[in-house]
Amino acid sequence: MSKFRLAHLGLVMAAIGFTAATPVIGLGSLAYAADTVRAEVGKPLQEAQKLASSGKNKEALAKLREADSVGGKTAFESYQIERVRASAAAAAGDNGTAIKAFEAVINSGRLSAAEAPKFTQALAGMYYRAKDWPNTITWIKRSLKDREDPQMRELLIQTYYVSGNYAEAAKELQSRGGNSEASLQMLANIQLKQNDKAGYVATLEKLAGSYPKTSYWADLLNRVSGKPGFSQRLGLDVQRLRLANGLFSKPSEYMEISQLALQAGNPGEALSIIEQGYKKGVLGTGADAARHQRLKDLALKTQADLKANAAKSEAEYVKNKDADSLSKLGFALVYDGQAEKGLGLMNDAVKMGTAKYPEEAKLHLGIAYIHAGKKSNASTALKAVKGTDGAADLARYWALMNK
Repeated sequence: MSKFRLAHLGLVMAAIGFTAATPVIGLGSLAYAADTVRAEVGKPLQEAQKLASSGKNKEALAKLREADSVGGKTAFESYQIERVRASAAAAAGDNGTAIKAFEAVINSGRLSAAEAPKFTQALAGMYYRAKDWPNTITWIKRSLKDREDPQMRELLIQTYYVSGNYAEAAKELQSRGGNSEASLQMLANIQLKQNDKAGYVATLEKLAGSYPKTSYWADLLNRVSGKPGFSQRLGLDVQRLRLANGLFSKPSEYMEISQLALQAGNPGEALSIIEQGYKKGVLGTGADAARHQRLKDLALKTQADLKANAAKSEAEYVKNKDADSLSKLGFALVYDGQAEKGLGLMNDAVKMGTAKYPEEAKLHLGIAYIHAGKKSNASTALKAVKGTDGAADLARYWALMNK
């Protein structure tokens, strides 16, 4: 799986509506008589604001030093100076100066409830640029107390991730219940870094089910077939899922699964796969074209034999209570176009209770229902598959595709 790409900070900042926190300068009487700015402070302050408004932010910062030099400044005068400095420094890219100014403005206690989140969000963003992860996290959390915001919540997760705090990143992702592809990708990467194989596979299943890309399915199927205790008898079933998810592109792949289907006594399935290969131009061309045709001819002959002997075979399997063989026959008949007959035999086989491989029979019943277009029945059948040999995993994957 490709590594989760972190969202560009500028996009996050734009999303929260921060525009360098344009200051509001008041030179006369404001809400309270004490909130005034003296002329010796107000003049350089106003000039600095004009410079910042025209894009001359470095000059604005220099002009502010004149206001800084005035003695005996009131708390309100200092607040107004820091607002202009915060705006100019942020626009000039002077991160260190901007951070100090923003903290001074926020800690002044003079910001309105509407303004406070913008300032705390912007300050968190500046700490993120500086790669100061502890302070980034502190100010993101402060901003979230001011106002819940999905972009800042995303930035918190990203900060945990880039700082190596994978446990907190995973905890935040899971508590949020995010099922977007980006959130699931990040969670999967975190689980890989934590060597949480079970968690990774569970997340990968969500990705494959909701965002069915070949890369997710390839990873998922490679992992399931390599699990300890996975039955080699289910190799064809893994290949079926590979085919269904578009993971085949080579003639050898189409030939192999067709041959496996024939060996499993399902010539109708083999023919269907061979025909897919021909339609895609994968089979029937090149140096092995004659070999492809021989396989097709064999599948046709095997299918004819199946039809000729189906009734006799059914009677024999029922008499001997051979549930495994009866299930295989029913499966083959479904792919032969005899869905109702085949599904009936497969259900009878499951009910017999004598199958050597009962979970495999249930899995194939679910697949047969999908092939027959009976989604509801397929869902019920697939949920019934249990065990630890891999059949239950494959049933779950077919269920993902059956949504």
